[in-house]
Amino acid sequence: MRAIVLTGPRRIEVVDSWAEPEPGRQDVVVEMGAVGLCGSDLGVHDGTRPTPALPWVPGHEGGGRIVAVGPDVRDRRVGQRVVVEPNYCCFSCPPCARGMTSGCENRLSPGITVPGLLAERVAVPARFAWPLPAAPGGEVGAEVLACVEPFAVARSAVRRAGVAPGTDCLVVGAGSQGLLTCLSLAEAGARVYVTDPRADRVAVAERIGARPVPPDGGRAFPFVFDTAGVPAAWETSAHRVATGGTVMVIGMSGEPVGLSTMELTRRQLQVRGSLIYDHPDDFAATVAAAAGAAPRLAGLLRPGVPPAQAERAFAEARTAPGKTWIDLSDWGEDPR
Repeated sequence: MRAIVLTGPRRIEVVDSWAEPEPGRQDVVVEMGAVGLCGSDLGVHDGTRPTPALPWVPGHEGGGRIVAVGPDVRDRRVGQRVVVEPNYCCFSCPPCARGMTSGCENRLSPGITVPGLLAERVAVPARFAWPLPAAPGGEVGAEVLACVEPFAVARSAVRRAGVAPGTDCLVVGAGSQGLLTCLSLAEAGARVYVTDPRADRVAVAERIGARPVPPDGGRAFPFVFDTAGVPAAWETSAHRVATGGTVMVIGMSGEPVGLSTMELTRRQLQVRGSLIYDHPDDFAATVAAAAGAAPRLAGLLRPGVPPAQAERAFAEARTAPGKTWIDLSDWGEDPR
């Protein structure tokens, strides 16, 4: 079986001798069609996010078609097109017991703690393989499979924030997660503004309906969504949030940022981190919305990259505007 594997920091290879997946009794085997790339994947690629072993199959955003089911699986079938929910919670730790599976203490994550999705076929727990509803014109395109998971991250942050229709919201950072947050806020009926130091990224956000904010403007917003996760972006987020407002932090960094308790108190701010999503409701709701959102999602996607050019895909994900993804749907015709 072929797979895209990491053999060392920033070293990607396509191999044709990777072991076939061995599904458990409650698993399905998915023939992968598309896998998106995000900042977590770049950390794995760089080696700053160590993997349990090398060589390693990265990738966690994607889906494909079921080609086999375990003997105990009753609600999935061969031929179904599914998207993978790549955070396998344990259902038994204290956060899971409270319904906060995003905080699961024993979570397994493809591409991070268990081998990932950048392979011809992968075994997935059936309950984390979600069948996609058909779009009005038929099946959604393979590219949608690459962005359902980060779309769920964005939609969950908007849900947790409690944004009401008509509210002005600022998204700080127009990388792929920022763009998906813009889409999620627009879906919730908000008026969406965006800021990013790169004009090409802002242009993509404008294309999907966001409004740019001049860097020197003094306007404050009741909700700010920090998707960049760097100290410079935090300075913008803290400066732009209105008194009594909320900063939702989605992007992550190990570097500390500054906010004194005096400022926090005097401005009566709320600062809340939003990590992935809670199973099953957040992911189920996103999957249900995916077909209707497909045309808008397509507006932020770059052309799919074939497996043979996976290294280029990782490079594009660092710098190119829009969402980068690897197209595995025609791997059988890939002229490596």
